[in-house]
Amino acid sequence: MSRKEFRSGDTKPLAPENGRRYSGRTIVNLCKYLLQYKWMLALAFLCTLGSNLFALIGPKLTGLCISAIEPGQGKVDFGVVGYYAAWMAGFYVLSAGMSYGLQVLMLTISRKVVYRMRQDVFEKLMTLPVGYFDVHQTGDIISRISYDIDTVNASLSNDLVQLLTTVITVVGALVMMITISPQLVLVFAFTVPLSIVTTRYITGKTRPLFRKRSTKLGEMNGFVEEMITGQKTLKAYNREAYTQERFDGKNKEAVDAYYRAEYYGSIVGPCVNFINNLSLSLISVFGALLYLAGHMSIGNISSFVLYSRKFSGPINEAANIVSELQSALAAAERVFRLLEEEPEPADVEGAVELSHVRGDVEIKHVSFGYVPEKTVIHDLSFRAEPGKLIAIVGPTGAGKTTLINLLMRFYDPKSGEILVDGRLVETLTRRSLRQAYAMVLQDTWLFYGSIYENLAYGKEGASREEVEAVAKAAHIHSFIKRLPQGYDTILTDEGTNISKGQKQLLTIARAMLLDARMLILDEATSNVDTRTERQIQKAMLKLMEGKTCFVIAHRLSTIEHADLILVVNDGEVVEQGTHRELMERGGVYRRLYNAQFE
Repeated sequence: MSRKEFRSGDTKPLAPENGRRYSGRTIVNLCKYLLQYKWMLALAFLCTLGSNLFALIGPKLTGLCISAIEPGQGKVDFGVVGYYAAWMAGFYVLSAGMSYGLQVLMLTISRKVVYRMRQDVFEKLMTLPVGYFDVHQTGDIISRISYDIDTVNASLSNDLVQLLTTVITVVGALVMMITISPQLVLVFAFTVPLSIVTTRYITGKTRPLFRKRSTKLGEMNGFVEEMITGQKTLKAYNREAYTQERFDGKNKEAVDAYYRAEYYGSIVGPCVNFINNLSLSLISVFGALLYLAGHMSIGNISSFVLYSRKFSGPINEAANIVSELQSALAAAERVFRLLEEEPEPADVEGAVELSHVRGDVEIKHVSFGYVPEKTVIHDLSFRAEPGKLIAIVGPTGAGKTTLINLLMRFYDPKSGEILVDGRLVETLTRRSLRQAYAMVLQDTWLFYGSIYENLAYGKEGASREEVEAVAKAAHIHSFIKRLPQGYDTILTDEGTNISKGQKQLLTIARAMLLDARMLILDEATSNVDTRTERQIQKAMLKLMEGKTCFVIAHRLSTIEHADLILVVNDGEVVEQGTHRELMERGGVYRRLYNAQFE
């Protein structure tokens, strides 16, 4: 059973069990990131405070200007009006300057937070076990590190500023209104609770919708990534129409989730806006009654109305960004859920470095399954002596690749022991154990960079001579020299500008360069022609002298010279011996061998 087979049948649920509780944890986690820049936040708070307080002085000065007009007399004290207007202009200029500084500060803080968050996510990915990537789509992981963090960034740089402004403006306006007319402030005793209840009710309904939106977008990205990777297979099987139908379904789910979240989220703004307009109407009515009763002047009524707008306006704006905040929280939940994943288990206390490796590998009564209810390896035992070539053969799904996963400690066995040089692998550091192996997989992996950089990837400081030597041994040197820039030729994404066979030769050469005492080859020559394959086998035999080698092969003609052949079937070694011994025995191996040459 391969890791990909396991992935398709076992995935983790993306939504947390308790969305409301998790949102609280998400806010706490975001605050931890923000508090890393507490001095900048403090300065931003001072800018917010100053900007809004200076802006709040304006309505008071407006009322004083209006009071300089004598109703019914047509007389205006222009000196008083000019004096207050000048002060008003000065305060507004200061407010605008501090508002600009606030925007710059918040953009800087959000940039730093997002940089740190992405760095933490990528570092986390480097610590996660292989099993995590077996059950999560690559596109979904990419969606978290790109789209979700971008959503958080937009919220930090815009919505957080709006919320700070709202709090200060609302409190300041309320204080000023109380100083003008405590009676009129009672209007808000009815409208504000109504706004709060309405907002809480609607956001409670929309929070799961925004979480579902992020999940569906991640699923769509994962599907697109898989289909793009498998374009050749898709076209070869003429599945374009079928794939388009599946994408249409994924796309519709994502769009519908996006629409429902935005639709219901957008209801908050108009509802709160209606309540605020209602409060303005009530203020106008009761203010007029107080004026007629001689308890308020026209100037005070004017100031109170302006302050009421400053009081209710930010509340309305805050309600309008609720949907954006919900989207940011849903995105942040997905990011923090990844950050809270269990990393690969730490080395046991007292774990030692594997040094002076001889390459003596022994497996004793090992059993393993990717999922508890299905065992893939059953009571497996064998020994690979130092410097020997061990071939592992068997039908598809027999457990060959799983065995490699156990040797590299990508997974740990459910029972039994694996020893290297007589020491349990659990007592060794994973880093030193994996450095003792060089590995070439059937699925080649090359990165964007020069051919030299790809070949020298596993050996820091490798010289050009060393790189060329292994390239010659892998019979790829002449091809590289024919390229326009030779070893400096840049490989595009995953080496798509060279053939699959050439990519495999490069990965074989890269493994040859490593100073490792053990080598794993998983169908490493499956994409090269028979003549080149025989040449590589001869070259590798010379280069692998003294190394313990594990070779998984389907073409049995390539492993006839192996020191030991393990025939694996249903997770058990059913036969072992040399090619001649197994052929003479006339068992499973002979049937497999004859089947390839009938």
